[in-house]
Amino acid sequence: MPVPVPRQRTASVAAPAHGSTNGGDLTLLVIEDDPAGTFTVPELLDGAGTRVRIRSARNLTEAERLLTDDIHCILVDLALPGAGDEELAPLQHVLRLAPRHAVLALTTSGDAERAAEAVRLGAQDHLFRDELDERLLSRAIRYAVERKRADVTQVKLAESRLRAQENARLERGLLPTPLLEGSNLRFSARYRPGRSRALLGGDFYDTVRTPDGTVHAMIGDVCGHGPDEAALGVELRIAWRALTFAGLCGDELLSTLQQVLEHERESEEIFATLCTVDIAPDGRRAGLCLAGHPAPLIARPGRAARLLPYEDGGPALGLLQRARWPRRQVELGGAWSLMMYTDGLIEGRQGPGEKQRLGQDGMVEMINRQLAAGLDGEALLEAAVAEVRELNGGELTDDVAVLLLSRNDSRS
Repeated sequence: MPVPVPRQRTASVAAPAHGSTNGGDLTLLVIEDDPAGTFTVPELLDGAGTRVRIRSARNLTEAERLLTDDIHCILVDLALPGAGDEELAPLQHVLRLAPRHAVLALTTSGDAERAAEAVRLGAQDHLFRDELDERLLSRAIRYAVERKRADVTQVKLAESRLRAQENARLERGLLPTPLLEGSNLRFSARYRPGRSRALLGGDFYDTVRTPDGTVHAMIGDVCGHGPDEAALGVELRIAWRALTFAGLCGDELLSTLQQVLEHERESEEIFATLCTVDIAPDGRRAGLCLAGHPAPLIARPGRAARLLPYEDGGPALGLLQRARWPRRQVELGGAWSLMMYTDGLIEGRQGPGEKQRLGQDGMVEMINRQLAAGLDGEALLEAAVAEVRELNGGELTDDVAVLLLSRNDSRS
């Protein structure tokens, strides 16, 4: 039988309208223009022990004042006068006004077509005034609230997936594509960001060949490994590529990169380490610059791998205003492999449970073992990153970038 309730405007405290009911009290906002009043009790209590408190409004303006965070569900009379020409304008107004609230449409059983249209527009369900009783109303409210909560959750999941897909596409697009056309050098790289579920971290690298035949390679590390550091790393990499093609090299290039860093960083505490090499067109010698970065490792046939000289390196970019970065000439020979890396490769533990870091010496020993086992190229880098992770006893917390340039020439 019908359950008219006297109008009541006292607020009641309940869970947020978009949350789960969890067996707690519910608050219903009724918007209807029946001058005789539609309900006769201020509260409903169903068989499940859920108390429904009722707040009512005569029109949309009054409803907007009463729509507070403790409202769980809104019951809209489809016969309510609206401001627009559309038949369901009042319902559409409520849906725009309360996009995160559950909404029920109220009409008569003779108006089933309009009730169905209300659900199509966004109401969680409809109720017929002439068939309404306490049990049906309380159950409809609970179902509508849970249905709306599920809808909101689905929308959030869909938005999260879209953001993740867009971020993944963006990060993949920001990873470098080596430009080595015309060079006889082989290139391999491995990249492992420290951030969970990320494709890009604060480490960055690049390799290009300029028109004179020189191959330029660099690898760097912005302090930290969050999204801001990743963005700064991409800016530095792109700047390095542009400056390299413009003909800059060595100290001049690094000085200009420092200016870029100083303009783009969020605070003066942010710095970046960098290692650059420029390999002569004949592939037998290279210039090396270090800006607070670990020295590359060189491996030659028949000899143990070793670190290139690093005594003449300069400070990290962003630390000193008038710093200088000397360019050191290095003899490579006929056949060689040059491995450049970030400190994420050497700062893991020497073994599970141990406190001591692997360090450069430990890395050199590891690479020599892998070279002795016949590994090179992609397989060597894959094995190196995997072993470092295994020695650390789990995932590395810092970003790791490793690149390998190799030249196979039997002539000494």
